Amino acid sequence: MPGDRLTDEDRRHIATGLAEGLGYTEIGRRLGRPGSTIMREVTRNGGPDDYRAQRAQEATQQRARRHRQAKPPAPPIGDSSHGRDPQAVQNVTESFATLLEQQGMPRMAARVLACLHVTDSGNLTAADLVQRLHVSPASISQTVALLEQQGLLKRERTPGGRRERYVVDDELWVRSTLAALQMNETLAATSQRAAEVLGAATPAGARFCSSAEFLLLVNASLGQVMEQWQQNQDERNARHRS
Repeated sequence: MPGDRLTDEDRRHIATGLAEGLGYTEIGRRLGRPGSTIMREVTRNGGPDDYRAQRAQEATQQRARRHRQAKPPAPPIGDSSHGRDPQAVQNVTESFATLLEQQGMPRMAARVLACLHVTDSGNLTAADLVQRLHVSPASISQTVALLEQQGLLKRERTPGGRRERYVVDDELWVRSTLAALQMNETLAATSQRAAEVLGAATPAGARFCSSAEFLLLVNASLGQVMEQWQQNQDERNARHRS
């Protein structure tokens, strides 16, 4: 049936069909299989001029054995400090990464940022991230460059050392919000200019006017939030000093 694995008998029919000069679609029709399945089978096992049923069957069996013998990937590293349950920590990490991804962040960037967030130090080296996420150093390098560009992490070099550490801190979302404020200001100004060019009374101009008004209201609210946040931080710091 379509979707099932090819059998030894199927492969003999394929070899016979090829010898008769039949195309993949016709061979598939006779076997009740998609033509694409036949094409992959033949291409994987020597091509139409060198396909042999027995050799293809043996190669498939060998691939299946290698797949069964392959070691499963190492489990992700959970933080067991402070009496934490490593699996629970890993679940939190994955949930946070999924949330960031759903908000539009690239998957690898979300995983790196989540991994950094759940560490008490807030910093890890490239080697740490490679070990924790089971990805290549090149993937980490590209992802860190993206996150740094967006102001979502910083690079620091250990005093007297050569290795860089990637750092997140308590100001992460403050910097992200400031970046959003700046972008909104730019968008609002551009929308206002577009409305002037198009004419505020026209449908297109009115659309830009509405966009600018909304963005300015958002920025006003965010500005108040930032002021309240700074006030809270000042009060907290004052209590710590007293």
